[in-house]
Amino acid sequence: MKQVYTFLFCFLFIVPLRGQLLSTHPAFPTEHSIGVQITADAHFGNQGLLNYTPVTDVYVHIGVITNKSTSSSDWRYVHSQWGTTNAAYQCTYAGNSRWTYTISGDLRSYFGITDTGEHILKIAILFRNGSGSQALRNADGSDMYIPVYDTGFYVRFSYPYRQPKYVPVAEPLNLKQGDTLPVQVVASHSGNLSLWYNGREVDSTLSDSLSSQVVLADSGNQMLIARGLYGSQQSSDTFSFYIAPPTTVMPLPAGVSEGINYESGDTSVVLVLYAPHKHHIVVIGDFNNWQQLPAYQMHQTPDSNYFWIRITGLTPQQPYAYQYVIDDTIKVADYNAHLILDPDNDAAIPASVYPNLKPYPTGKTTGIVSVLQTGEPAYVWHDSGFRRPDQHNLIIYELLVRDFIAAHDWQTLKDTLGYLKRLGMNAIEVMPFTEFEGNDSWGYNPDFFFAPDKYYGTATALKQFIDACHQQGIAVIMDLVLNHAFEQCPMVQMYWDKANQRPAADNPWFNPVPTHPFNVGYQFNHESPATKIFTYRVMQYWLTEYHLDGFRFDLAKGFTQKRSCDSTGNNCSVALWNAYDSSRVAIWDTIYQQQQQISPGSYCILEMFADNSEEKVYAAQGMMLWGNLNDAFNQATMGYGTPSPSGNTWDFSWGLYTARGWSQPNLVTYQESHDEERLMYKNEQYGNSNGSYNIKDTATGLKRNAMATAFWAIMPGPKMLWEFGEIGYDYSINTCTNGTVDPSGACRLADKPIRWDYLQDKRRQGLFQVYQRLFRLRQMPAYTSTFTQGQVQYNLSGAVKTMVLTGDSLDVVVVGNFDVVPHGATVSFPHAGTWYDYVSLRNQPDSTFQLQQSQLTMALSPGEYHVFVDRNVDQVSTDTTQQKSPIWLSGTGSELALKVFPNPASRQQTIQFNYYLPDNDYILLRVLNVRGEVVATLYDGFQYAGNYVVSWPFGSRLSAEGGMYVVQLSARSHGSVSQKLIIP
Repeated sequence: MKQVYTFLFCFLFIVPLRGQLLSTHPAFPTEHSIGVQITADAHFGNQGLLNYTPVTDVYVHIGVITNKSTSSSDWRYVHSQWGTTNAAYQCTYAGNSRWTYTISGDLRSYFGITDTGEHILKIAILFRNGSGSQALRNADGSDMYIPVYDTGFYVRFSYPYRQPKYVPVAEPLNLKQGDTLPVQVVASHSGNLSLWYNGREVDSTLSDSLSSQVVLADSGNQMLIARGLYGSQQSSDTFSFYIAPPTTVMPLPAGVSEGINYESGDTSVVLVLYAPHKHHIVVIGDFNNWQQLPAYQMHQTPDSNYFWIRITGLTPQQPYAYQYVIDDTIKVADYNAHLILDPDNDAAIPASVYPNLKPYPTGKTTGIVSVLQTGEPAYVWHDSGFRRPDQHNLIIYELLVRDFIAAHDWQTLKDTLGYLKRLGMNAIEVMPFTEFEGNDSWGYNPDFFFAPDKYYGTATALKQFIDACHQQGIAVIMDLVLNHAFEQCPMVQMYWDKANQRPAADNPWFNPVPTHPFNVGYQFNHESPATKIFTYRVMQYWLTEYHLDGFRFDLAKGFTQKRSCDSTGNNCSVALWNAYDSSRVAIWDTIYQQQQQISPGSYCILEMFADNSEEKVYAAQGMMLWGNLNDAFNQATMGYGTPSPSGNTWDFSWGLYTARGWSQPNLVTYQESHDEERLMYKNEQYGNSNGSYNIKDTATGLKRNAMATAFWAIMPGPKMLWEFGEIGYDYSINTCTNGTVDPSGACRLADKPIRWDYLQDKRRQGLFQVYQRLFRLRQMPAYTSTFTQGQVQYNLSGAVKTMVLTGDSLDVVVVGNFDVVPHGATVSFPHAGTWYDYVSLRNQPDSTFQLQQSQLTMALSPGEYHVFVDRNVDQVSTDTTQQKSPIWLSGTGSELALKVFPNPASRQQTIQFNYYLPDNDYILLRVLNVRGEVVATLYDGFQYAGNYVVSWPFGSRLSAEGGMYVVQLSARSHGSVSQKLIIP
């Protein structure tokens, strides 16, 4: 007996099936159809106009795809302009979030097509509001298309529905075995119509339509075929779908975890997906021709939280693309994937950046796909000797790969390390490079958290870059975005509230509405157990797999469930968000402790900007925090002591951790960052002047930046420099690609000019050399403690600013006149004696003078500054009585040199090992006794060329046993040298 029930066609329209995104009358429009009516229902697709008012403010954006179009995006004969309210394109409201638009006349006349050789293939259309800020599209955000037919005979299914994409795809049905499926078939002419289900004819009629109900007796792959015969013309349409068999419940195999688990033998893999509340999941991919098959339906764990499957028969080292189909309604890539393929953006990635990228499986699926690959060769690291720089003396270079090097790839970035090393950087902070939406981006719109973005190159190239940094003694810090994700993230899509266009209430990772102001995307709930596990996994992956040295956590203040906005995400209070938040403190304590468990000593930098009482807690625990001094420093470089519109003045004090009452120097002070306006741009646009002294003059503005840098660089604690700040980059943060500046911020994220040619400008070279010289001073081993533990006194609020830094190895005095008129000043020094002018406006370092008393009266011209030090750090000292001064070796050739002082030494003395390293190298400095036993290892790791001093308090390290010792210095490329050490 036929498993079908036939009803009158008219009855089916009395009790209609659920709506669809787009429908047309006539059902088969041709180029010569008159008055084609198109109806859009905002309950479907992306629901971009659902419940939109005013209902009269809806317009179409319409064009055609013809045989002369080059792609699906090549709309032709588009008359409607986006964001305008031309009455010719206004829609008629049809009630219940539905709008209609009727094309006047025939299609060729309407679009103005006169070329007889050009024919319409599809109408391309979007429905939008008048301003263009909201638009109704397909569910994945793609454009909508309506096929245009010729006058032949055609048959198609009008239900089940298809999504009106360029290549139409089936709307999810979410049916189970035993359900009854209503079916409608329409034809362009009346003829013999038949309906087939899984190879069996179930209904037929002589008409231009057929309506049936099919009992879904089978599970697995299902196929409906509509066939029509009109005279000698035949036509058919196929609709395939999947009925899931019952999901098997099985525990995870031993030894597997969430994500991709490669098995020995390189021919099989176990995929594990966290998906609570879901019912059945099928894996589709290259290994099963992108078909939903019962053999690829995943098992569910007894706790209903995880789905898993073992896939076998894979070819070693062959990449396979795949996706998950969840409950028949959601198709997503694996959010655990290390590589994804994007049909909309991969084509714009040059082969020089990402060679041999696996092609997208066009025509087999849609949307982003994930990739797995068994037997992929492991990267061999060469950084075993790397030791992370002291976080209290980090000199961080923040950069956006896209705007730093034109090739925007890891290999070219690796080639710049010599430049950054010469500048004196010991850390690089790279703006977000986990896979983000699109290509041209700052990276703060992430969608996959375990995959490096392909726009910058391959995973291997990224590892090579990090490895090379470590070999140069440079740490690498990832700018990590874990406050939010965006629409393309599978974790957002898997639990989505379509009606409200936000994460669903049962989303295990995300809040339906943000809890705080300035949120972007969709906010993670960091009190959720699922998010806690996810955060740990993300940190573990990058710290271990890529040897990263730490993270700068974007929008760290957003890691809170304490509401500073109402339940709709509106009416927010910034003051409440900024206030001390004990729940946020608890969240960050957990994250930091987990990070240190994964990689002890890894850096944790927070973009917090909360109340100082809260930041003080983080600093005491060992976390570093961003310290934004852009406004104060820029007020000073521009020469304005009066408050800026934001209320800030040219007082630098808040850049000192001691001024904040912190116990540890964990404040990452910066003059510029990716978020702040460039100092030189404002100098040249708004700089103050007095007579011939004009800060708008580039040479003068650069010298003002050098003066500000002298104060900034000498401040104790870590520092951060934004790319090209060292050469006075003078393009506004709001510069557009056409060279104009848009104060509204619309161009803030746009590509910026890359000006390596600035290095040929002697004026800019002077600024570079100031940065370089100050960083060199900070990183001399003999003096490091001054910049990490030194005591600081300051007067930074007036036109003449002074700062005094005292330590057990070096004292530093900085003075500068930020006014545009001369000033006299009396500067207090820590002590009388010999002082050296290490850096000055006159660029005459090492000018020596004798200070008879602890004060010096000076006449300072506008922009004049000095950095005084009490040790001749650049010259060989022959005075062996100055215990505070390093005893630099005179050797500057190609050989290692080593000197021990004092020698002989008493048991109570601190011994200095002074050595010269001719090239960047890995060294080992140790002390051996006469039996050849190592009694102390003083340094084991990478160092760059130069003079070094290491102090060793003998009595506190050994049992004060006298005798003879051997001090041995070894370098990989230069052999070793030794010195005897006598302890009477």
